Amino acid sequence: MELAEFYKYLEYEKRYSPNTLISYQNDLQQFAGFISSEYESKPSTASSSQIRSWLSDLMARGISPKSVNRKISSLKSFYRFLESNNKISVNPMQKVTSPKTGKKLPVFVSEEKMQMLFDEIEFEEDFPGVRNRLILEMFYATGMRLAELISLKHKDVDIASAQIKVKGKGNKERVIPMLIPLVNTYKKYLSLKQNIFGYNYTDDVFVTDEGKKIYRKFAYRVVNFYLSTHTTVGKRSPHVLRHSFATHMLNQGADINAIKELLGHSSLSATEVYTHNTVEKLKTVYKQAHPKA
Repeated sequence: MELAEFYKYLEYEKRYSPNTLISYQNDLQQFAGFISSEYESKPSTASSSQIRSWLSDLMARGISPKSVNRKISSLKSFYRFLESNNKISVNPMQKVTSPKTGKKLPVFVSEEKMQMLFDEIEFEEDFPGVRNRLILEMFYATGMRLAELISLKHKDVDIASAQIKVKGKGNKERVIPMLIPLVNTYKKYLSLKQNIFGYNYTDDVFVTDEGKKIYRKFAYRVVNFYLSTHTTVGKRSPHVLRHSFATHMLNQGADINAIKELLGHSSLSATEVYTHNTVEKLKTVYKQAHPKA
């Protein structure tokens, strides 16, 4: 009962995205299953030792500290909800500590490789070709998330003002400027889309060859295919283009607070991870150029 109430709270009061809701539900259902089978207990009555036992079991099964910390975050939110609604008198998470995680630097594509990608790849001038180019340009020129690109509507794109209104995590809106090349590609795509599907086409910006809204795997495959032709980075996902956007902006001297707003981060600490890539680049230049290096 408490779990169902918590899910409604996340959906209607916190207004979390469907993907975030699924993550919370998966974490809490896994926890509920564990303490039910091991202790014949339920989440609302679980003790700190029972919670630590579940976390230890996760670590023993090879679950990464990052994933475990996400599950801890889900539990903390759940028990705060119970505490604020007087469902429990003692919060068991107060005696639970999070495992340490090593910080991983974001994977990004170099500026030179990104320039070569757009200059050298011959995108077809038909609808699929222009759409695929627009997907890549949109990710790299705006830094938007995969879910944000998929849910983008034509009414959110203001060609006259050269800006895009994006609805991010927690339904928070932000405005991102459009570069002239992106505006031009968007205009070309819009014209092709109107010619094929007519003026009563779906308001979703990105659609498949059949005119249906694109999905996560579709966008991922497009990005993966084109990045694989010009880069050897291990990851070739849409998020790599977001990382590349932020890293290149920092390398060119952009203010980190401005990048934070463009990315839609809620805190500056989430954006500061990109400064490490910039520092690493400076170290490389230093070692190559300094006579004492």
